[in-house]
Amino acid sequence: MKWGSMFRKSLGLLLCGVLLSGAAGGTNSALAGPFAEGSKSAAADITKDGAIRQVGRAGAVSQKNAATTADPVPQIIKEVSPSVVGIIGKNTESRNSGPDDRYNLTHGSGIIVKADGWIITNAHVMQGLQNAVVVTADAKTYNITASYLDEVSDLALIKINAKSLKPAKFAGVKSAIQVGEKVIAIGTPVSFSLRNSATVGVVSGINRTVESSYRLIQSDTAINPGNSGGPLVSMKGEVLGVNSLKYAAVGVENMGFSIPIDTVQYIIGQLFKYGEVKRPSLGLELEESWSAIVGLPAQDPLTVTKVVSPEAQKAGIAAGDVLYAIDGHRVASLVDINEWFKSYKPGTAVKLLMQSGGDIVNRKLVLSQGDPLIGGEEAGGDEDAGAQADE
Repeated sequence: MKWGSMFRKSLGLLLCGVLLSGAAGGTNSALAGPFAEGSKSAAADITKDGAIRQVGRAGAVSQKNAATTADPVPQIIKEVSPSVVGIIGKNTESRNSGPDDRYNLTHGSGIIVKADGWIITNAHVMQGLQNAVVVTADAKTYNITASYLDEVSDLALIKINAKSLKPAKFAGVKSAIQVGEKVIAIGTPVSFSLRNSATVGVVSGINRTVESSYRLIQSDTAINPGNSGGPLVSMKGEVLGVNSLKYAAVGVENMGFSIPIDTVQYIIGQLFKYGEVKRPSLGLELEESWSAIVGLPAQDPLTVTKVVSPEAQKAGIAAGDVLYAIDGHRVASLVDINEWFKSYKPGTAVKLLMQSGGDIVNRKLVLSQGDPLIGGEEAGGDEDAGAQADE
């Protein structure tokens, strides 16, 4: 007899032995588990019907536990999808023309902010878009009556004449996001007929700076052209960010980026209040260090390359000066400054720790109003790769 055959027979016997030993215990053995701490007489008094009822209750508990541990993703998608819209219109920036120009369309996604028709999306979705319409999850179509764009953050706020829409639930601005946390992206990828498509992944990184003025969330959810403006959703069913960018190159997969909720809330608040974003500015053109540009974990200062505003000239700042800190807060990149200035307004006076002519000095500067420069791209990717907006 071959050893394989003998082994299989031995294994079969072993398994049968386990099953039989469970049966050999008899009825009393089967009932002893739930009453291990009780007396033998108590176990003996249990009737056959009672045993069946006991097993029935155990089965119900098992079913309840199974329901509790079921995958929550389908239910979350079901709850969030009514708050996600598709946006489509004529692409005036395309060079295509001719008899099929009626198909020269572009589309994106959006998130309902208020029940009366306010929607957040990406600025690049709305740029150059004419005769745009919004299609809700229940297939109703609306014209856009107002739009406010902020190209620096790549966010836009639009309005449709609708009532009783379902606003999305947004996470708090101080919500902790962890790398590895499961997330869902919902939007309109590739074709407008694919509205409310959902993909699932995890948070790959936080505080990313990829051709952006503010920090971004990186995830491996499949984000494709048309997903722009759609939500990145947590397992609580809350919007963590607005999907905006992806890396697109041969050999690069599942590298999408979303604008986090704190930036979204900051921009929404400004657009609702002013119709624009009134950003504070140092009035300086600054150059990041080599370490900051290539992504090394350094705290090298920034160098002033040009003094732009009268306020900066009045403060005595000159080209070649070096900036270390703002109001005691160390800054090493343009994104650091943009993030820090979310809590500032134009006209506010700040203290700058700088180096000028070889001396460490303090400068008092009144912030002007203006747009920040865009930070450098993270290093480490393929030289042919590029962060692209998901139009």
